[in-house]
Amino acid sequence: MSSHGVLQLANILRSERATKVSIKVIEVFVKMREVITDTLRIHLDIEIIKKKIENQDKNIELVFSYLDELMEIKDNSKPRKPVGFKQSGQ
Repeated sequence: MSSHGVLQLANILRSERATKVSIKVIEVFVKMREVITDTLRIHLDIEIIKKKIENQDKNIELVFSYLDELMEIKDNSKPRKPVGFKQSGQ
């Protein structure tokens, strides 16, 4: 039974109790619709986040690879001759 069916039933049944019950049922349908919409929105947000972080592991590995290369170059480099002005007598 949909919320429309409940509304139609409320029009047929004229008692105060029937009216209160039909109002509560309609409120429940509205709340269920809100929960379903919120759940769908959360699910879509989670999918967006998953797509954003999907390649993070690869990017982090690449950064560490570059850092390893830089450390290797630094360890294998020859000491450089200092550059700059030298005062005489030193």
